[in-house]
Amino acid sequence: MTQIRSTARRALTLSCGVAALTAAIAAAAPAAAQDTTVGEIIITAQKRSENLQDVPLSVAAVEGERLQSMFASGEDILALAARVPALYAESSNGRVAPRFYIRGLGNSDFDLAASQPVSIIQDEVVLENVVLKSTPLFDLERVEVLRGPQGTLFGRNTTAGIVKFDSIKPGQSLSARATASVGSYNTITFDGGVGGPLVDGKLAARAALLVQHRDDWINNAFTGQNNALGGFDEVAARLQFLFTPTDALTALVNVHTRSLEGTSAVFRANILTAGSNKLNANYDRETVHYDGGGNNPQAYDGWGTSLKLDYDFGPVTLTSITAYETTNGKSRGDIDGGNGVYGPGFIPFPSDTTDGIEDLDQFTQEFRLASDAGEFLSWQVGAYYFDSELVLRTDPGFAPPTTLKQNNTSWAIFGQSSYRLSDALTLTGGLRYTSDDKDLSVVSSPNVVAPVSVSDESVSWDISALYEVQPNVNLFARVAHGFRGPSIQGRDIAFFAQPSVAQSETILSYEAGVKSELFDRRVRLNGAVFTYTIDDPQFSAVGGAANSNRLINAKEGKAWGFEIDGEWVVNQYVTLTAGYSYSKTEINDPTLAVAVCAQCTVTDPLDINGDALVNGNPFPNAPESIFDFTARFALPVGNGGELFAFTDWNVQGDTNLFLYESREFNSSGNFEGGLKLGYARDDGSWEVALFARNITDEANLKGGIDFNNNTGFVNEPRVVGISLSARLP
Repeated sequence: MTQIRSTARRALTLSCGVAALTAAIAAAAPAAAQDTTVGEIIITAQKRSENLQDVPLSVAAVEGERLQSMFASGEDILALAARVPALYAESSNGRVAPRFYIRGLGNSDFDLAASQPVSIIQDEVVLENVVLKSTPLFDLERVEVLRGPQGTLFGRNTTAGIVKFDSIKPGQSLSARATASVGSYNTITFDGGVGGPLVDGKLAARAALLVQHRDDWINNAFTGQNNALGGFDEVAARLQFLFTPTDALTALVNVHTRSLEGTSAVFRANILTAGSNKLNANYDRETVHYDGGGNNPQAYDGWGTSLKLDYDFGPVTLTSITAYETTNGKSRGDIDGGNGVYGPGFIPFPSDTTDGIEDLDQFTQEFRLASDAGEFLSWQVGAYYFDSELVLRTDPGFAPPTTLKQNNTSWAIFGQSSYRLSDALTLTGGLRYTSDDKDLSVVSSPNVVAPVSVSDESVSWDISALYEVQPNVNLFARVAHGFRGPSIQGRDIAFFAQPSVAQSETILSYEAGVKSELFDRRVRLNGAVFTYTIDDPQFSAVGGAANSNRLINAKEGKAWGFEIDGEWVVNQYVTLTAGYSYSKTEINDPTLAVAVCAQCTVTDPLDINGDALVNGNPFPNAPESIFDFTARFALPVGNGGELFAFTDWNVQGDTNLFLYESREFNSSGNFEGGLKLGYARDDGSWEVALFARNITDEANLKGGIDFNNNTGFVNEPRVVGISLSARLP
């Protein structure tokens, strides 16, 4: 722990040093010819285009260079983890099946049919399944993080929040952008898009492409094979058509596909010593000792399409969004992370498991009728339908494979209205009725299990107020009630156990905050405080010596905290951003007990069965704090060019990995930093840069497997390379 705290202090010291250095450089740089201000950020957190500062809830937006830099080394969606206050993500399934957490609330279930309290919305379509949530990110306009329950307007009800991605849309003028990079481990990326008119004023199109590659770079010391795993090949494409036959009607067609071949999660046996969460001598970033798992291969393919229709009747607009998604694939893994002969460490028995989706089909339909944004009143009402069929296959290695079918059908009606009571005060309220049904049946298995069905219905609501204290300073407050339907967990059927069921969870959340642009709009400073109580929270008791994966409900969970997002345009040469969040979560259930690890040191009290009593523990994978920082310095050179430096850092505070607490399976002070140095044209037409991700090559514990030995998995390695970007116009 002392080592990790020291690491955290070094990260904070380095960040503060970078801030002080850039501020000093800014003071010495020539004054700008005119004031430079923070840019206006337009978001669609309420399904309308609005200024971020005028939306009465806690929202963070990531765009531009900050967003581009995150993915320079071929990273997937997990690159967003801890780079936005109150947002965290992790995965024990490699580049698929990410698990998201907002304000500490998420689900650590590693099953491919897991239900999550954080929704992923891409181009206005909910991606419900955990594999769909890993859809590659490319040609993006913006990422929005909506913190807190979002039960009124968006897709499936969500108790924790939403991460929303918007791609660049076709337009009636020619535009193009592309970024290509090459780096360590032969990491190659290309992310680009081009669009423009096909028929002037009537038809426009945009095509986008993502290519990511990394060579295998991890050696398997047991088989003697060098460069056996760790690489990936990801290709994704999107084609959009915008058809405007009349002034009133627009139709946007979106067709997209992805293909992934690579390595699933790299598990490393006994890299944690009993009694410590510090990585020990068994850890070698470039070496594993696998006797199973086939070097942990992973492959997924999928595609989807959507049609958005808007018809403007004048005072109101009718919107229809029809979408279909499908995917299939599998991942195999040496779950024990080593071998029983040479270890490393003691491994009592081998575990080689394959999980996959044989077929997933998701269909969604939304209808929405929205008024124009009137001077005093605006409103929208709608209906939503969701249907998903999922066929899962689990091969435990020691028994015949099990194939399950899971169905989920949900429908909802919703409405929201905003009324301006005065020049300063606007009230907004929303209401939603949701019905949710899930079914599970066995297609084939040596374990005979009867079908399971669960269903529930609920009314969600929210009410908020926005008060303009003065121009560019707004106060807001929000109360929201959210709902997540019941869930079924069937993975343990393959291990000769019965499925588990969790009943619905509901949440009541309170938040209040300020949105401000200060010092002649050179500083944007937004912040919020929050507290919530969640009744019957759905948790997953994963792992333990019995290697189970069981859904459970706690009686109650509570949390409180705050988040701050800031941007400071020091002058035309220097821009700084920083964010900080604190989330204190606690399980309230004196009788809740879960299975514990095989070889770690549990610090919770145990019941008569040897299970840990987890009352008072934090939620799993809920960082107590998150800090992120960026700085950009530019020095004008020549005619219309600049030399620039951009750096970004994040620090993740205390994080417990499981429901029980132990000395091994937790992290504190994890941090990563990135740097980009280059030359760019003032008009943004092109830039060339050297970059480094995880520049200090930190080895951060990101998760663990606790049933067999003290197995863990870590973050991505340092990647250093060169990138070239171009844009038109």
